[in-house]
Amino acid sequence: MAKEVTRNLKPKVVVELWARAAGRCEFNNCNRPLYKSPITQEQGNISEIAHIWSFSEKGPRGWGLFKSVKKQLNELPNLMLLCHDCHKIIDLDKKGERYSAKLLGQWKEEHERRIAIVTGIDPSKKSHVLLYGANIGEEKSMVQPEHAKEALFPEWYPADERPVCLSMNWEGEDDKNDYWETEKKNLQEAFNKKIRPLIEEPNPCHFSIFAFAPIPLMILLGSLMTDKIPAQVYQLHREPYPTWHWLSEEGDFGFQIKAPDSFKYPPALIISLSDAIAHNRITTVLGNEVAIWELTIHKPHNDFLKSKKQLSDYREAIRKLMVEIGKAHGKNAPLSIFPAMPVACAVELGRVRMPKADMSWIIYDQNNKAGKFIKAVQI
Repeated sequence: MAKEVTRNLKPKVVVELWARAAGRCEFNNCNRPLYKSPITQEQGNISEIAHIWSFSEKGPRGWGLFKSVKKQLNELPNLMLLCHDCHKIIDLDKKGERYSAKLLGQWKEEHERRIAIVTGIDPSKKSHVLLYGANIGEEKSMVQPEHAKEALFPEWYPADERPVCLSMNWEGEDDKNDYWETEKKNLQEAFNKKIRPLIEEPNPCHFSIFAFAPIPLMILLGSLMTDKIPAQVYQLHREPYPTWHWLSEEGDFGFQIKAPDSFKYPPALIISLSDAIAHNRITTVLGNEVAIWELTIHKPHNDFLKSKKQLSDYREAIRKLMVEIGKAHGKNAPLSIFPAMPVACAVELGRVRMPKADMSWIIYDQNNKAGKFIKAVQI
């Protein structure tokens, strides 16, 4: 073996491997930068180059396909750029069963394809990643930046390494008196400080919005963004596994608008998408002299929203509904809104609002400790 081929790699092969891997570990989900110390951040080459099919016939994965062409063991298709830890892990698998050559080759291909997509996107596809999370009852909001960034590809790519975070870390719960006012004030101040300067740039970038918070606050966020700012709102899907990726391209979905029998009373709007809201839950709060409108689907459930097309159809239905309510009740009467909807629909509800044309909104939130809807945010 030593007479046929050595471990010395051609410089041009090393350069191309580094370029294709973007200087990062190609082990699945590691992605560690290999051009600096993970501790001190000092610059330096900490990479190792691993053979997919082993350099030695008795190595963890043997020669495999290269038994008859051993000189190709040191060519690019058989090499991976790894950190020391991942290189050690794959070679400790002495029989190559857990980390087979087939699996390692697949990881290499996926990593290098992702790099090619990211670096090949037109500069106009930059998008600011906007994260907003707030406590929902006793549940802490967790919006992970890396999961959000991953959902952008290949349509968009992050305009900046760090996302724009509007969340506030505190122990407030939505049944406390000061919760809504505190969160509303914080969101407005964070928006003015972090988002408005980006919007007011000569050529403002696109925004990718990831929100996981009580519905009234997400509606407020949408109203601050408006639909004049180019943006894509994402939805957290729980099935078949948690992801922010859109799961389908299909769209046909019947949104139903139900008008009240009479328009003589003040209007209220039920949005029954993730769950059905009974009318008596509204009259318990507002009394019987109320004109109840409703936007719903055939069978409301909490995982119905799968595609961007469905979200587009929802925006169209909401715009039509707001026009109808305005015509029926005039612009001066406030609209009480009782929502049960996915997070993306909540943000888009706020975005389609027309400040000069729409009536004021009073948004309610179902509070489990109080056992009823409570007034949360007014826009």
